[in-house]
Amino acid sequence: MNETRGSIVDVTGIRVGHAQDDRARTGCTVVLMPDVGAVCGVDVRGSAPGTRETDLLAPTAHVEVVHALVLTGGSAFGLDSACGVMQFLEERGRGYRVGKWIVPIVPAAVIFDLFTGDGAIRPSRAMGYLAADSATSAPCAEGSVGVGSGATAGKLAGPELATRSGVGSASRRFGDLVVGAIAVANSVGSVYDVRTGERLAGPRTADGTFLDELPLLEAFAKGTVPPPGANTTLAVIATNAGMRKVDATKIAQMAHDGLARAVVPAHLTRDGDTIFACATGEVEAPLDIVGILAAEALAEAIARGVRAASPT
Repeated sequence: MNETRGSIVDVTGIRVGHAQDDRARTGCTVVLMPDVGAVCGVDVRGSAPGTRETDLLAPTAHVEVVHALVLTGGSAFGLDSACGVMQFLEERGRGYRVGKWIVPIVPAAVIFDLFTGDGAIRPSRAMGYLAADSATSAPCAEGSVGVGSGATAGKLAGPELATRSGVGSASRRFGDLVVGAIAVANSVGSVYDVRTGERLAGPRTADGTFLDELPLLEAFAKGTVPPPGANTTLAVIATNAGMRKVDATKIAQMAHDGLARAVVPAHLTRDGDTIFACATGEVEAPLDIVGILAAEALAEAIARGVRAASPT
């Protein structure tokens, strides 16, 4: 495969914007689709998700395209940020026309970051609007921005010993095919660079040394678990390939392979691991190739988010 250290905006028509409250350590990230929207599917594998508008992404649901996707902090409160994105799109006439009204379709998913900063401050409608208004096709800002502002990874020894994480992006190319990913790991599991095996995030001692994970995993198995909701990885996959909704759903499923390579352990009972996959339909490409590239790009995006995160 032809690798590139690009980002999700390498897919023509995709734009990304961030907004955050740095003091409160929370924020949201908006992925805007082309004006006509994009086919979208989703695969939720964590057992404690916080989501909006995911049912309509089922292959049997009537809606065919979405107009934006939102990854946000603030736990369930942060879903309010998607309303600001809807307002932004409605003002520009982007959405489904229903009589005299325009209804944008904006699915969203959340991470739990209420313990990281000021939990009383959450991504709001105004923050979502700001993130959408700032969206650009320029290479994505990474690290402790947007949804990554309050993210931490490696909580097997509790959140106080976790490593700060962030939002990251990457892409892959195969001829004219482009597949990009943007992701944030707010995970109980440690984060690894899948190319080198290096552990990038995990529970640390006071001097920054990573703790041995085996006894931590044993304690975890016995029921010593991190706080509920603190264990989620979110991602958006975008491609210029042509797809039906059922195909996009399959790509979201295959992309979870990349998540599970980069985050160990993943898909636990208190996780909200959720991956969206969208397609703009510009080129023809084998579904399996798109899925393989999606998993590769996602694993790299997760690692890049950790590498780019603020140290404190």
